[in-house]
Amino acid sequence: MSGTFSQIYIQVVFAVKGRENLIANSWKGDLHKYISGIIRGKEQKPIIVNGMPDHIHAFIGLKPSIKISDLVRDIKNNSSNFINDKKLVKGKFSLQEGYGAFSYSHSQIENVFNYILNQEEHHRKKTFREEYIELMKKFEIEYNDQYLFEWIE
Repeated sequence: MSGTFSQIYIQVVFAVKGRENLIANSWKGDLHKYISGIIRGKEQKPIIVNGMPDHIHAFIGLKPSIKISDLVRDIKNNSSNFINDKKLVKGKFSLQEGYGAFSYSHSQIENVFNYILNQEEHHRKKTFREEYIELMKKFEIEYNDQYLFEWIE
């Protein structure tokens, strides 16, 4: 779009169906690169993709030419197909419905990058549920527990 200028930074968070720990360390780097490629293929900017065995964080520089919901749908569908086509898990791999999308200013890029980079360290202190609810509260997003991810305690 000619004459359109923007700085939109979005952290997207989504979980493995049933919150199972299916994303193995042996191939998670390949998955993160693949997700970055999906984002690039949609002409968006992948800043960092990282996560844990049961969930993924993607920090994206978003252009207003695409809806967040369309981008996340494509990331989730294509990454699930990648895992299934390569038979990286036994049975069929799926991601849960829904996702969180949180916006940041340019001045927060380094902090969000480091937060996502250090997921393993972060989750030694906090569960995914605690992390996700903390994000919802920090961004003052009204929610009903019934509609959050399926939680495994």
